[in-house]
Amino acid sequence: MATYIYQYPNWPNFTWNDAAISVLFGEVRNLQGKIAGQVSTLGFSAKEETTLTTLTLDVVKSSEIEGEALNYEQVRSSIARRLGMDVAGLVPADRNVDGVVDVTLDATQNYLKPLTEGRLFGWHSALFPTGYSSIYKIDVGHYRTGDMQIVSGAMGKEKIHYEAVSPALVKPEMDKFLHWFNSDAGMDPVMKTAIAHFWFIIIHPFDDGNGRIARALSDLLLTRAEKSPERFYSMSSQILVERRQYYAVLQSVQHSRGDITEWVDWFLRCLRNALLDTENTLQKIVHKSMFWQRHENILLNTRQRIMLNKLLDGFDGKLTSSKWAKVAKCSPDTALRDIKDLIEKRIVQQEQGGGRSTNYELAEF
Repeated sequence: MATYIYQYPNWPNFTWNDAAISVLFGEVRNLQGKIAGQVSTLGFSAKEETTLTTLTLDVVKSSEIEGEALNYEQVRSSIARRLGMDVAGLVPADRNVDGVVDVTLDATQNYLKPLTEGRLFGWHSALFPTGYSSIYKIDVGHYRTGDMQIVSGAMGKEKIHYEAVSPALVKPEMDKFLHWFNSDAGMDPVMKTAIAHFWFIIIHPFDDGNGRIARALSDLLLTRAEKSPERFYSMSSQILVERRQYYAVLQSVQHSRGDITEWVDWFLRCLRNALLDTENTLQKIVHKSMFWQRHENILLNTRQRIMLNKLLDGFDGKLTSSKWAKVAKCSPDTALRDIKDLIEKRIVQQEQGGGRSTNYELAEF
């Protein structure tokens, strides 16, 4: 069986080739600065909306990587409530949604607090409020006490992809990790993020939830790198897009003798792609902000505000009065009155071309 990185005598003294990653690292740092500059031009409400959207995506996509589908509107509502945002159309959230949201918000809003064993245990308890992962009872709120293998394949034909450190070594390994995490050794926080993510995944200290907690740690350190709790890009969303490469690189570097250049290179590329994607998102947010500034003094009901936001965010398919009624949970007559009112106010217009059903779109502004 191949030797794992933690079984070599120099563990955990990681090395990497600076020359191989320097251009990519510089590109990431420049993009962070560029996006910070773009964000600084946004008004308060636009910044708030951007942070809400980014955090919502972060929570939803991080869970999706693990095969768990969370309701987007529930996540958004849970975050808005906890941040005290005045947002229309909030819905009640399930207990498990609130728990995952609590972890992300603690990581990003309390980014200057030290990372302690107790804090990690709190995160783990929040991720598994029932003490179960799916139908399986797991150790919650403390380090695992059993062996940890990552396997795939049918029963009897399992393939072992990784075997983590033995349970007896988890606490001493995590003590080393936490000491390093909380020490200021002058390392750039973006580099620290890449190393922390890998190091934590290698230890795999919990029965379940290790990936989500590793991504929360990445969020925490990236927030420190930007010295602001406002979030404008989602690393988890990008990891989901590049999930296959993510696992392939982890599987490759887990057998390294300590050189993690391949991992750092992949992590920086993924981060760069997340930042590039954010440039496009920010343009949509600026457009949305300008829309609401222009129409801030126009009297609109809650249904209209919800539906206009959906149009601004990119409504899926054509908007008809029947779709309006279904989404806004109102009668077809009420939906039609809402739409006609918006047409009179020159906010919505009937799509040209028509067809068998009448479609509506935002008017140009």
